Amino acid sequence: MASKTDFTADEWDSLHIGVTGAGMLVSLSDRDLSDSFGESTAMAKYMAGQATAGPTQLIREIAAVHGTGFGMTASPEKVRAKTMEALASSIAALSAKAPDEVDPYRALVLGIAGAVAEAKGGVTPVETSMIEEIRKAIGAG
Repeated sequence: MASKTDFTADEWDSLHIGVTGAGMLVSLSDRDLSDSFGESTAMAKYMAGQATAGPTQLIREIAAVHGTGFGMTASPEKVRAKTMEALASSIAALSAKAPDEVDPYRALVLGIAGAVAEAKGGVTPVETSMIEEIRKAIGAG
């Protein structure tokens, strides 16, 4: 069973940033200040739930990390670039070190993206498009 200690600090950061960045990308894809609060709450609730009830120890450890890994002034372009890089690095690290964790990680990433998209008023076409982009980045077809 994999855990945080199986990964370097950079790999661990990528695992965390990939997840939180996916949620942020969906939120940023359909910007509406009134939705941002509900989407942030949805992210926090989803991660808290996975921290206690995630399917593997590694997923629970990733979900328990606080913060997003992005500064308050990070531009949407920086969030996108850093997230996509983190997702690619995460899948590569997991494939090499803990292949049994690849699918649970993909589910965590898509779960947070879905939770954010559904947070306020239903999923919009632009959010669906962003989720598809995230899905491709993690090799989830």
